[in-house]
Amino acid sequence: MNWLIARIAVLRSSTSIRALWRALLPCSLVLLLSACATTPAPDPLQLQLQALDGRVTRIDRIVDNQSLLQMTQRVDALQADVRLLNGRIEELQNANESLRKQQRDLYADLDGRLKAAPQPAPTPAPQPVGEPLALPGGDEQQQYARAFEALKNADYAAAVAGFKQLSAAYPKGVLADNAQYWLGEAYYVTRDYDRAAASFEYLLSTWPNSRKAADALLKLGYTQFEQKRVAVARSTLQLVVSRFPGTDAARLAAERLAKLPADPR
Repeated sequence: MNWLIARIAVLRSSTSIRALWRALLPCSLVLLLSACATTPAPDPLQLQLQALDGRVTRIDRIVDNQSLLQMTQRVDALQADVRLLNGRIEELQNANESLRKQQRDLYADLDGRLKAAPQPAPTPAPQPVGEPLALPGGDEQQQYARAFEALKNADYAAAVAGFKQLSAAYPKGVLADNAQYWLGEAYYVTRDYDRAAASFEYLLSTWPNSRKAADALLKLGYTQFEQKRVAVARSTLQLVVSRFPGTDAARLAAERLAKLPADPR
């Protein structure tokens, strides 16, 4: 009998537990789901890192904008400098062309006067050895200007002496090739063709790239013709035309070639 009463009590207890479990299970599920759905509290360190990253991004944008602005300003400044330099170059080119035209006109006038010069008077007897002709000094430019002025004034003796003195004093000067050319011209106009040819040949061998090379080669051809070396003169003038096409020297050489006697060959 006691055994039966104890069994009944156990069964009742089990039934109560099952009932309690059935009642608590829905609540437990609700609490569990609520815990899963709840957002965890933000990490302060993570928040600081995010804020720092945002600040760095903004700073990068500011720096990029400033760098772009500075680069744009530099490009504008360089473009302005280029425009200024282009204008200056154009001014210098115009001035250089003007100077070259003046020089061409001066040389053409002098050359025309030299061609039209009358037969010069006999050369005076040379001074005794040991008493050279006294000439004024000065720097290279001053000596060149005096000798050139003497040549323009048909004072050929003074011109020859001046250019020879200049060549001796400044054999490698900036005007040495010009002085040699005009020395040859002075000899040519006084009909000293041997010295004229030697002067032009010396210029061509010593300064082959001189601005006076074309004129020197042309006048060498003229001189050779006056020396009755017509075949050599023809070859020299043809060389002027081939080496310096499009120049005044080439044009004058072609004109002289047309006037030369026919080649007997």
